[in-house]
Amino acid sequence: MNQYGEMKNEDPKTVPGKSISVNGTQQNSVHFNGHSPTNNAANPTPEVESHPQIPAPPQNPQIEREQWGGKYEFLLSCMGYCVGLGNVWRFPYLCYRNGGGVFLIPYFIMLFFTGVPLFLMELSLGQYGAAGPITVWKCCPLLKGIGIGMLCVSTLVCLYYNIIIAWTFYYLGSSFQSPLPWTCEALSNAALDSCGNNTSDNSSSGRSLSPTEVFWNERVLGVVNSEGLHDPGPVRWPLALCLLAAWIIIFLCMLKGIRSSGKVVYVTATFPYLVLIVLVIRGATLEGSLQGVAFYLTPDWKQLASAQVWNDAASQIFYSLGIGVGGLLSMASYNKFDNNVIRDTLIITIGNCSTSFFAGFAIFSILGHMAWKKGVPVGKVADTGPGLAFVAYPEALALLPGSVFWSILFFLMLFMLGIDTLFGNMEGITTAFLDEFPQLRGNMKHKSIFLGLLCFGFYLMGLLLITDGGIYWFTLIDSFATSFGLIIITLFMCIGISFFYGVNQFCQDIIDMICHCPPWCTKVLFYFKACWVFCTPFLLLFILTYIFIEMYNTPLHYGSYVFPRWGKALGVCMGATCCLQIPIWAAVAISKESGTLKDRFHKAIRPLNSWRVNNMNSTAQQGQQVEQERVEAPFTVTLTDMDFTAMTWESGIDT
Repeated sequence: MNQYGEMKNEDPKTVPGKSISVNGTQQNSVHFNGHSPTNNAANPTPEVESHPQIPAPPQNPQIEREQWGGKYEFLLSCMGYCVGLGNVWRFPYLCYRNGGGVFLIPYFIMLFFTGVPLFLMELSLGQYGAAGPITVWKCCPLLKGIGIGMLCVSTLVCLYYNIIIAWTFYYLGSSFQSPLPWTCEALSNAALDSCGNNTSDNSSSGRSLSPTEVFWNERVLGVVNSEGLHDPGPVRWPLALCLLAAWIIIFLCMLKGIRSSGKVVYVTATFPYLVLIVLVIRGATLEGSLQGVAFYLTPDWKQLASAQVWNDAASQIFYSLGIGVGGLLSMASYNKFDNNVIRDTLIITIGNCSTSFFAGFAIFSILGHMAWKKGVPVGKVADTGPGLAFVAYPEALALLPGSVFWSILFFLMLFMLGIDTLFGNMEGITTAFLDEFPQLRGNMKHKSIFLGLLCFGFYLMGLLLITDGGIYWFTLIDSFATSFGLIIITLFMCIGISFFYGVNQFCQDIIDMICHCPPWCTKVLFYFKACWVFCTPFLLLFILTYIFIEMYNTPLHYGSYVFPRWGKALGVCMGATCCLQIPIWAAVAISKESGTLKDRFHKAIRPLNSWRVNNMNSTAQQGQQVEQERVEAPFTVTLTDMDFTAMTWESGIDT
């Protein structure tokens, strides 16, 4: 038995109807039903008596898992999950922070040698195992801690990701005003220096702030009222209401299931491109836009020696593609068994990163125009931080004809993107719990209570991040949630599948799923095999070493505020908590086995018997009934009175 409560097929299976000898003793047991063999000559002829067959012990009925309703729903749902707020606000923000175009070099290196291979690994693992991030590790119980670590990372991401949606919801509500509250036409901004008044200076750095920066820092965040991480201040109740509305929508989306949410992605996965195209066209017609695009594309080669650039590139790949969080595993687990995961991987990863690159033009063309208006370099046009999209994008919308209309459309797009992505992250958490406690899946009332408590718990924890000093806590979690802890988790996932489960077996599993595997898929697998065994682990190890040597000597800051040492240590503890789940649960798995330490290790890396029968739904669709693999135990023989009288009668004949 193991930590999953299942048997492993360690010994050769016995043949039914044969006896088994262990140390020369037969294991077949004889039950006399309360009778002992005695000489009974009253009935010299045996009578045939039918003996009812003892029924097998009842098994718990397996609750059928949902599957995607349409052929393209999984593809579009993954596109909606990956193409989210990270493409619009985080990628341009990281480019801005790391010197512009130089960030693209480590970004694409990390994409082709870590992002795409790990993306395919997660999709294939979830689709083949038809299980969530914890249960799927029946393929190698020693690595169950990877699934627990994924849940820890996903919890941190969901905690602060919905804060961005709350900000977006606040901007969406503010967009129903004319003039927009972040423009110079608004009465509240009439006294600003940047709006023609030379008596006001709201910037701590000595430069005048634009109306969008004032609206962001004072009206939305309230960061001007906080001294730092130690001074969170009161909760900002307008944001608290926006956050509550966001979690209610998430709760309702989770109740509807994947079949209904798969229909929504037909809109949420295509509408953002229309708005981005309009912003790029409008930005290209503005004065100074080429200056911003040049800053976006021109690399500063000195930045390549900074560990921060490589760490940000890796974290953005994982953050944008959703690698190592558990969402991809969960969404793929509801996929049809014969889906072409290689095709989907290439389409989703290339489309996602192309969207990030394309969104950068919309951001930097506007930044170039802002720099031209203020007469300063592009690198100093705004403070770096997560609010870059909430400063540059609102100003871009204010320059468009019919700005109120476009502002409503744009922030509605951001809101839909955020909800779609957060739904995928939450699906990773809920699928893990529903797989571990399948009785919740079949009981709608209990499932509703569980989801309600989960969302309400996230809401209460998120209140800290919408205080006056909440942006400091947001920056802390954002900096460490997807940093070294996530890289360590994906590193162990790659090593575990490649060397414990077996990279050749894993590639064969992928070929088995793709019924009619085209020749190009087989050839591409050689590239992925090389990445899984050599390129990806060594590149992740290199980045980890680089991070631990240099990155933590660099102070963490938001604007002009430098985080204290205790705050930085708290962030390191958050990342360490995620990756420490791996050795903890590995020790648990080994302790539950028997034998020497070496024997326990070998038993802990063997797949469970239930690992290869999780595709029952797909095979049943093809008319094939799959029976769960059994380990044959020594059988029993039940004797009746007739058996003993027959033995006496036969012995009388012999005499």
